[in-house]
Amino acid sequence: MTRPSTHIWRLLKWGRTLARHGALRGIEADPNTPPQVRRLVRIARFGTRQPRVPDYAAAFQAIGPAAIKLGQTLATRPDLVGEDAARNLLSLQDSLPPVPYAAIEKQIESSFEAPVSSLFSSIDPDPVGAASIAQVHKAVTKEGRTVAIKVLRPGIRERFERDIATYEWAAAHLEALGGEATRLRPRLTIANFKRWTNRELDLRREAASASELDDAMRGIPDYRTPAIDWDRTNGRVLTIEWIDGVKISNVDELRAAGHDLPDIARRLVLAFLTQAISAGFFHADMHQGNLFVRADGAIVAIDFGIMGRIDRRARQWLAEILYGLTTGNYKRVAEIHFEAQYVPSYHSVDEFATALRAVGEPMRGKPVSELSVGQMLDGLFAITRDFDMQTQPHLLLLQKTMVMVEGIATQLDPQINMWDVSGPFVKNWIRDELGPEAALADRIRQDGETLLRIPALIRRLEEQYPPKGGAPEPPPLPDIELVWERRASASRVWPGYLLAAAVGGALVWAGSMAGWLG
Repeated sequence: MTRPSTHIWRLLKWGRTLARHGALRGIEADPNTPPQVRRLVRIARFGTRQPRVPDYAAAFQAIGPAAIKLGQTLATRPDLVGEDAARNLLSLQDSLPPVPYAAIEKQIESSFEAPVSSLFSSIDPDPVGAASIAQVHKAVTKEGRTVAIKVLRPGIRERFERDIATYEWAAAHLEALGGEATRLRPRLTIANFKRWTNRELDLRREAASASELDDAMRGIPDYRTPAIDWDRTNGRVLTIEWIDGVKISNVDELRAAGHDLPDIARRLVLAFLTQAISAGFFHADMHQGNLFVRADGAIVAIDFGIMGRIDRRARQWLAEILYGLTTGNYKRVAEIHFEAQYVPSYHSVDEFATALRAVGEPMRGKPVSELSVGQMLDGLFAITRDFDMQTQPHLLLLQKTMVMVEGIATQLDPQINMWDVSGPFVKNWIRDELGPEAALADRIRQDGETLLRIPALIRRLEEQYPPKGGAPEPPPLPDIELVWERRASASRVWPGYLLAAAVGGALVWAGSMAGWLG
């Protein structure tokens, strides 16, 4: 277990980097920042030169791989980091200098316990991409197929584990301070971040995600995922079909190739809605570098390390919320928030509906070039504090992906209206999933499942209340602490108390110094 002093040292070191990029200004100026945190910020920035305009993205980039991923997560949380910081973090590029090819080749051979020459005819030593967790090389298999090989950076799992332990420690202490920090639930944010990155650090799970998404989208025309080479895939190496196409961000090249850009934008939005609302499983890293357009016009997605999942009930709420906002039915949107327990019951449904109207009404009927889904989300975040809404972790990735999709669609077609594109889809889904026929089918299915569970329920009751007879049950025995357990606990507790006292004294001294200096 990492010592508290180690966590504090790491936080102060990272704080210095943030300060040099001006990224601590917002924390220090925010009236909701706890006084204890403000004192630590003053210590971290002491003696540094801060730029006038904060660059949060560059700060997280400088700290390292885990911070880059954390920064991308925080880009979805304007309620937690502020709108300016969230907007800046959206530009955070997940790229690092590449690892030398010799280390990559060694990683491949150690993971397969076989020489590279037995797996591939050739591998291009120059990577086509180098991100914080892995880098990608173009290769040719022994069978002559062109593939992309994604290889984890050596030692990256251990580095993430170390840094996330400090994030967890800091989040627990921040949340324990109460007030606004408790409502924002930073511990839950870090817990979700940990779960997402653990999935990214196991490339077998990424391969499985690509395969599952391919199954879910098989009936959708002109949307593809690369085929997985399972024989050349393991936890540290992923081998997939090589994609020949134009990056979706290269608008000029797409236009020169004769593609219909507004049609691509519309199909991209509908593909996202199909994944999120119909399948409940969506590609949550749909930035411009992960989407290509083939010569036949098909959209191809790559990089499935970050995937989102929403259960059916939450999807129904989401669809009704989107449809309510597009049609102006703010009362129903407000009721859903209360039904889902997103808003505590002591608030007024009508007052919340009025607050939603203030956010949604300016958006309706206007192109994204004027008003956007991203702005709508900012507006929704702004009213969460007034109505004591806690963070909903299952919606964080969805919000982030919505902003990404909107940005790409707008670049392809500045006049696209996200409401007009999404409205008919959501309306049809609600009709199919929440209409009378769907409700009747659900009721029949639930009643059938209940009937099938009755025999097992009777058996469990018989096991719980067996016939009388046989040996009597022994009486409950009291819990008694054993001598060696008492000694062991005492030997562990006292050093912990001494360490806590020492760290506490240091923080008090640091706080007083910060007050004297600041």
